[in-house]
Amino acid sequence: MPNYSTIGESSGSASASDMARQKRARGRQKEGGGGQATIVSSVINLLNTIIGAGTLAMPSAMSHFGMTLGVIVIVWSGFTSAFGLYLQSRCARYLDRGTSSFFALSQMTYPNAAVIFDAAIAIKCFGVGVSYMIIIGDLMPGVVEGFDGRAADIPFLMDRNFWITAFMLVIIPLSFLRRLDSLKYTSIVALIAIGYLIVLVVYHFASDVLAPRDKIRFVSWGGPVEALASLPVVIFAYTCHQNMFSILNELANNSPGSVVGVISSSIGSAAGVYVLVAITGYLTFGNDVIGNIVSMYPASIASTIAKAAIVILVTFSIPLQVHPCRASVDAVLKWRPKDVSRSQARTSSPGGRPLIPTPVQSRSDHGPTAPISDLRFAVLTTVILVLGYIVALTVVSLERVLAYVGSTGSTSISFILPGLFYYKISDPNAIHHQRLMKDDGALSLTESEGEDEAADEGLLGRSVESIRSVASGASAKSKNTRFPWRWRRKWRWDMEHLNPEFLRGASLALAIYGICVMGVCLAMNLVGTVTAH
Repeated sequence: MPNYSTIGESSGSASASDMARQKRARGRQKEGGGGQATIVSSVINLLNTIIGAGTLAMPSAMSHFGMTLGVIVIVWSGFTSAFGLYLQSRCARYLDRGTSSFFALSQMTYPNAAVIFDAAIAIKCFGVGVSYMIIIGDLMPGVVEGFDGRAADIPFLMDRNFWITAFMLVIIPLSFLRRLDSLKYTSIVALIAIGYLIVLVVYHFASDVLAPRDKIRFVSWGGPVEALASLPVVIFAYTCHQNMFSILNELANNSPGSVVGVISSSIGSAAGVYVLVAITGYLTFGNDVIGNIVSMYPASIASTIAKAAIVILVTFSIPLQVHPCRASVDAVLKWRPKDVSRSQARTSSPGGRPLIPTPVQSRSDHGPTAPISDLRFAVLTTVILVLGYIVALTVVSLERVLAYVGSTGSTSISFILPGLFYYKISDPNAIHHQRLMKDDGALSLTESEGEDEAADEGLLGRSVESIRSVASGASAKSKNTRFPWRWRRKWRWDMEHLNPEFLRGASLALAIYGICVMGVCLAMNLVGTVTAH
């Protein structure tokens, strides 16, 4: 006997498009072998990729912007970064389940430029990883001396090279893990470390004498030059897009709502942390605050633990940089020039799936190619770690080099590439977009046939559903008549209500925004270099 309450709930919970979308997700999971990562572990890994030692520079950035403009810039930077991540998730729908990567999208959109994109990502991630190693070497001697003053009499404990070498024993095994989800526990430890730093900043704000009001800019700012010089600090603080495709590949439930939940939770948490640290740190020291706020606190066990927390944070963040760096290097080594016209001819052949035909459809970190063999995986990881170790030992400061790499690499993967990729791949005239729409139509047709087969069993249920549909339709019509300005597409948490044309225009605007940010950052770096000389 039919359950009337169940029929009523099901009729109001899902539309035909929702069911088609869910079926497409299940179908792709079967084809590509869906991931095993939970939403919580994905949020933890993405949040650890976002939040780093740059958190401690937020009070200094706010001193140049002023409090009002500073909060606006922090929130705006988070919004634009979240939109870039969302566009990446939309682009991943054009690929088979578990095969998303910058390289795969490049092959579909700009095939002959794929090697340039992956090379930029590899250089950026490698440079960030090396900078983390340098931070370990710079901080550990002070950490040891802070815990025990007699350590200053032991030469090797004061040697930065010794500590870089020692921490490589922790970094190496973590970097050889294939799956990003395997780093969720180290990411939890890193987030606990950043949590201690936040507590320290807030504690000093609550207990110390605050800066005088004449040294705090509530509404005013330090001028365009100071503000533009601090802009990269805030924008690059949200860079995590190099790991987004790995998150999507490993996520067990990759429904639109789950993906939006991961993005909003990660970016929202990071924005909250940045605003809290920026305001409390700035109010404590005013315009005298410097880049690393921890170094301004008086010498104590608490500040020493804070430095140790920074070391822990960057140590567990290095494998998160090795992972995308290895994927990009592998893609660069496998790249071959591609005949675009021939590729499009193959792609337009009938058959529906896959969008990118390859001899072997296997899941890997590098898109729809054969997974890396154990030997190749070990060799690439070893080369990256050895080169990073050598550079960290021989170079004392990569500040200027990283400034240029960050200006180009971070803006590219955060804004320019997601915007350009989605704008190109979602073109209504593009074969990939047409095929995706065709797949949706086929799934909807299959769903309709399945409903017809179950007609005898669900006759009463559909009758009740029809009655309720007519009633709801009449109610909706009366509401639209009463409120003509009401949106025709109801707002949805998973952002599926967004108009495709609007989304295409916004993606192009994001790419243009990224180009402008890159130009500003490069110009400010150039001005800084000239001023230094």
